[in-house]
Amino acid sequence: MFNLSPVARRRFERFKKNRRGWWSLWLFIGLFILTLGGELIANDKPLVLSFKNELYFPVFKRYTEQQFGGQLPFQADYRSDYVQKLIKQDGGWMLFPPVPFNDDTPNYELTRPAPSPPSAVNWLGTDDQSRDVVARVIFGARVSILFALALTAISASIGIAAGALQGYYGGWVDLIGQRVLEVWSGLPVLYLLIILSGFVEPNFWWLLGIMALFSWLALVDVVRAEFLRGRNLEYVKAARALGLSDAKIMRRHILPNAMTATLSYLPFILTGAISTLSALDFLGFGMPAGSASLGELIAQGKQNLQAPWLGLTAFFTLALILSLLVFIGEALRDAFDPRA
Repeated sequence: MFNLSPVARRRFERFKKNRRGWWSLWLFIGLFILTLGGELIANDKPLVLSFKNELYFPVFKRYTEQQFGGQLPFQADYRSDYVQKLIKQDGGWMLFPPVPFNDDTPNYELTRPAPSPPSAVNWLGTDDQSRDVVARVIFGARVSILFALALTAISASIGIAAGALQGYYGGWVDLIGQRVLEVWSGLPVLYLLIILSGFVEPNFWWLLGIMALFSWLALVDVVRAEFLRGRNLEYVKAARALGLSDAKIMRRHILPNAMTATLSYLPFILTGAISTLSALDFLGFGMPAGSASLGELIAQGKQNLQAPWLGLTAFFTLALILSLLVFIGEALRDAFDPRA
């Protein structure tokens, strides 16, 4: 299916032989796809409904209450008895997702005070605002994974570019770059985020931008070392003598070797991004209040010790995601090990 070089094929086979890393990769992909389709699993709107022999898809399109014979020109509340009676009075029906709650939908029919324990309706119980924990976990995990993937992509782009320039040109470029890195890496990222949150309301893009300013530092030293070594190799000197530009030499002849070490670092950058976002949400300096977040769920578990399902759910969810990423990283490191 893919036209892989002999070296890439051997690396892929070594990665595949690591059963723990191979299955962790597929499990992580499956979990990511599951969270991407979270609205089809946890939603307070029906997947499909039939009204007067016509099919409607509230998950994908907004319908007003008036379209079903009601009085209000606003989006219908499909969980209310009034709207359900309107739809079902002429033989209509509704098909809800397995979890009939969104991440911000409170359950007003609880028989016990919130946070309520797991039940047939709320599989993992509710939080202190009567919101379903399963829905909160699905959407919170999606935000964490998307945030980590975006941050890793930005960090890899900046880190590889900075390390390549320092390592290839050396001299004053490398000297000035190293001094800048020493100063930049000494800045306390967490404290800066906490201070800035007092001036700007944190959100997904704000946090991503601030953390991207510092997370790229982890890749610079690895790429720089590969370019320092690779720029003096014979085939690089031959390419330079043939008149190839510096950009082509870096991209074609040195960067593929530098990517070997870089790829094994990426899963660990992912784990660091997820952990940092969860820590900020736990402290109250992360996503906006009310957003689905694993860190916010941990904070609720700390504040409601009588509801252990909150803390345990967040702990096992984070432990599963981070463990899968660590196993994938270990398998990549072994697959790209030049001694293998």
